[in-house]
Amino acid sequence: MIEILRHVSRILKLCISGRGGRITLLIYGLVLVLELASIVVALRVIDWTKDFYDALQQMNAAEALHQTWIFAAIVVAEASRNLCSIYFRKMLEIRWREALTARLLDKWLQGGHYHRIQEFTEGGLLDNPDQRIAEDSRIFISGNVADSTTASGFVPLSLDIVTRMVGLISYASVLWGLSGFALDLGVLGVDWSLPRYMVWFAFAYVILAIAITHLLGRPLKELYFRQQQREADYRFGLVHVRRNADQIAQLDGAAAERRELDRRFGRIVANWRRLIGQELRLSSFTYPYYYTALRIPTFLAMPAYFAGALTFGGMMQISSAFAKVVTTLSWFIFSYRPLSELAAAAKRLGGLIEFLDRPPQAIAPAISAGSSPDGAFRAQALELAAPGTKPFLALPELRLNRGESMWLSGPSGVGKTTLGKAIAGLWPHGRGEVLFPASGFFVIPQHPYLPLGDAVEAVCYPLPVSAFSDQEIDAALEDVGLKPEIIRALRPEDLTTLSGGELQRLVLARLFLHRPQWVIMDEATSALDRAAEEKIFLCLSRKLADTGFIVISHRRPEGLEHVSEVDLSLHSLKSDPQPGLPHFQEANA
Repeated sequence: MIEILRHVSRILKLCISGRGGRITLLIYGLVLVLELASIVVALRVIDWTKDFYDALQQMNAAEALHQTWIFAAIVVAEASRNLCSIYFRKMLEIRWREALTARLLDKWLQGGHYHRIQEFTEGGLLDNPDQRIAEDSRIFISGNVADSTTASGFVPLSLDIVTRMVGLISYASVLWGLSGFALDLGVLGVDWSLPRYMVWFAFAYVILAIAITHLLGRPLKELYFRQQQREADYRFGLVHVRRNADQIAQLDGAAAERRELDRRFGRIVANWRRLIGQELRLSSFTYPYYYTALRIPTFLAMPAYFAGALTFGGMMQISSAFAKVVTTLSWFIFSYRPLSELAAAAKRLGGLIEFLDRPPQAIAPAISAGSSPDGAFRAQALELAAPGTKPFLALPELRLNRGESMWLSGPSGVGKTTLGKAIAGLWPHGRGEVLFPASGFFVIPQHPYLPLGDAVEAVCYPLPVSAFSDQEIDAALEDVGLKPEIIRALRPEDLTTLSGGELQRLVLARLFLHRPQWVIMDEATSALDRAAEEKIFLCLSRKLADTGFIVISHRRPEGLEHVSEVDLSLHSLKSDPQPGLPHFQEANA
């Protein structure tokens, strides 16, 4: 419970932080006042109940008609209050969800957390951050919209519990004043009477029911947590198939993908069945309790009515007050399921926030990073390791000046791509020191990345299209051998039809637009033939003469000037490493 409250507190701080946070607190206060007004209406209904049923007992038609008009006015007032409360509560929910989502996206996308989080996701320590931001944020703020029978989510539940607490005091005071009679226990052979027994029975009845509800429903929180996790895993699997449809079709892998999707959905079904069983056990008590809670007060008031201590209207009035006390006290029972869903969502969101708030060195042992004093790239005593393993690659020293190029060669699996990530500051595992130039590296990854949008947006990424003129974009496309009129005619869905070589050309065009000072190219031309590759490298050497290039590839980058080779096979720790400095070879002058 303490852990859940701590998570809720951290989430709420994100909801009310930033611009407009104070306004949302005012909206929350307004909604709370409107909810508390319902207590006034309920107290008036209790008084009306006595007047109306006494008029019926006395066969007073005029008074009964008058009370009917009063009831109509009460209904109009209550409906107006409820509609205003719902409107402002919905406004509060979307404002808080907007603020929470924005802060979570800031934490996730800034500081490289979205990248570092991958190893924790794959290890099962922090699953589906996207689902936590989208789905769990909604559940925490507004609850499960599919279930409209009970209040769920922090906003409705918190308002409900405050209203219930104030209402309990009001209803209990009314019940105390109405139950001035005692219950004679002589019929049971006991020479004793219980004064104000209606009050004591109300509390005893609900306390016993709460204990039984908690005993039956305790496992629900963990089951809801697992269900959200497994639903997210299944959705991720479906998205994976959609994104890799071409490769799956080429490999005729539909049957294999179906087996994996069935396995993931099977985990949903298995947990759902356990959830159904647990909910059934809880409902086997809560449903009978719900239907008897409104009838028990009448049965308990009957002895006082038959003894003449109450009129018929008085009996209905005290029954109404008793029912209000019982239903208010029973809030925990009726809200156990949404409370469990809220606790599960808070736990998942709180875990994400705790991870995103941790400094990088607390997430993984980082390679020391700093700024280069002379503007060049340097790495000293660099050792790379996989998470939790011994180093597999050791390079005593690397250096690259602007206008020079470095070719990282070696067999597959030696660690070329991992070294490229370490040079870019994206691989923290290992030891050593990396000194970065001020402008940092512009990376062309091994697999071309296309953002959501059209082909022109993909070329300009990560800057908006408005950052470049049409002439600059067309010139960059021509430099990599693409026809601008064809690329501009492509729709976003057409990008998946491009060949591997066309995708690589599209991504390489970014270099001619952004003109970075430092570039890492990880197998960026592997889908091009040698002639096309050399033509692009020659164009890069001519137009980006002052740029420092680090090229990761299996073949020598013909066309680049001043290329030094670093053969990583000579520095692999998987076999006997060669001591000394990296092995440099002049590829061309």
